[in-house]
Amino acid sequence: MSRPALLAHDVVRTLGTKRVLDGVSLTASPGHRIGLIGENGVGKSTLLRLLAGVDEPDAGTVTRPADLGFLHQEMPFDDMSTIADVLDEALREARDDLAELERLTERLAHVPQDSPGYAELLDAYGRRLEQAQEREVWDADRRAAIVLDGLGLGAFRHDRALGSLSGGQRGRLALAALLVRRPSALLLDEPTNHLDDGAAAFLEEQVRGLPGVVVVASHDRAFLDAVCTDLIDLDPAVDGPVRYGGNYSAYLAEKRAERERWERRYAEEQEELTALRHSAGVTAHRVAPDRERRDNEKMGYGHRGGRVQSQISRRVRNATRRLDGLERRQVGEPPQPLRFHGTALAVTVSPAEGSVDEALVSLRDVRVPGRLAVGRLDVPATERLLVTGGNGAGKSTLLSVLAGRLAAEGEVRRRQGLTVGLLAQDTVFGRPDRTGCETYELSLGAERAEAVPLGSLGLLHEADLDKPVGRLSVGQRRRLALALLVARPPELLLLDEPTNHLSPRLCDELEDALGTGPGAIVLASHDRWLRGRWQGREIRLRSGREHGEGSTGTTTGPAGDEPC
Repeated sequence: MSRPALLAHDVVRTLGTKRVLDGVSLTASPGHRIGLIGENGVGKSTLLRLLAGVDEPDAGTVTRPADLGFLHQEMPFDDMSTIADVLDEALREARDDLAELERLTERLAHVPQDSPGYAELLDAYGRRLEQAQEREVWDADRRAAIVLDGLGLGAFRHDRALGSLSGGQRGRLALAALLVRRPSALLLDEPTNHLDDGAAAFLEEQVRGLPGVVVVASHDRAFLDAVCTDLIDLDPAVDGPVRYGGNYSAYLAEKRAERERWERRYAEEQEELTALRHSAGVTAHRVAPDRERRDNEKMGYGHRGGRVQSQISRRVRNATRRLDGLERRQVGEPPQPLRFHGTALAVTVSPAEGSVDEALVSLRDVRVPGRLAVGRLDVPATERLLVTGGNGAGKSTLLSVLAGRLAAEGEVRRRQGLTVGLLAQDTVFGRPDRTGCETYELSLGAERAEAVPLGSLGLLHEADLDKPVGRLSVGQRRRLALALLVARPPELLLLDEPTNHLSPRLCDELEDALGTGPGAIVLASHDRWLRGRWQGREIRLRSGREHGEGSTGTTTGPAGDEPC
């Protein structure tokens, strides 16, 4: 049984006054796993919704398999429904296949082979059997148990009500239901959100094993690298969205080369346009420049005047024709992508009483009951410390303690006069009616805001600077919060999941900035791509599930060092 493809042709979608998608086409054949990447707002989630049929395009067409699963939809269950209800729905198709096979088997046993309806009945049985084999229906119940366990839900009672689950747990359950179903086309929007390393690796294995179509929008560079056979970059390009063969690593190399080609072509065309405009306006009117006619030429000049004017006219026409043609077909200027321009994320600590080698913050036997337990941690003045650990291990709690925003039992010593900045996961501004620029200036003061303009940092597009903060996306608000920290760098910068909601390009540039410069930086991250390339010290917090209550940590140095 051939699986159907997922097709979109010249799709257009306008939201408000903004044309989010303009003539986007996509062909997703079975066995292809396509990643959608690009800046926030370029239309990744919008395209998924159109492909899923949740939203309709203003123009263009979408052809989709009837058997399609879309992660970002709300599960059709109320809070009183149970995990068992969700699993029953996910297994319904498999159980229907088994029931139909049993019914057809029973009929075949009682219909003579020379009966007129036997061939049709046998064909129906064969098609249902092939469908059941593709769906692996005989293994569905065992697969459901494996999927729940792999996504961290194996210990949950199946009679547990959905209303008692957290948002992250419900998201994992919705993902589990889709993996159990194994639809012909699977659409995923940020599927690794709320997944720890083990669950993310399990998801990668499951997605790679699906025989149908997969289209995924994700900022998770490690997931894109491990899963995708193709990537579609929705960021502006000379010929519109571009499809790249291969995974994320292959995309990075080709994207750099493509950008260089675009910039080179634009520069060459602009140079040619300048020369043609000069030729049409000046050069074509000059005959033998900077040379006066000799006396013996003057008598014949009138005779040759018509011929000279004809040559001038021809040159003007040729230059003008070439100019018009090039102006019509010239490529647009490559739009400047957001480029992070923060030169230093933190600053050298101010002189204070005591040794210059004194730690900025020291923790001894620190506890936040039920959330965190750290025996010893020192943060030197030039620290680059990565805090890792599973969900609930206490990463955010540790940063809040280091920042002085959360009281803790035990000893917390902070260097006198230390300036600390914290980028929290939840960004809330008190006046959502104020624009980004107004918020920036009022927070920093006019003098500092003028010295470091918000637009110069490369964290927000120019079109978003004057939008009310309440109309910015979650990611844009986090970028504004990061801009406020970078514009007045602290001596100790604390970053909680800093790559969340950033495009891959911005993530790469922010990571480059993290590794250099003065001051101390401590960040907590589940970003596997970032962690795989981290060169500084690392402390891994282990959750209370492993150690009874709170968390403890194992500290390591740069890659290759032994645990302390």
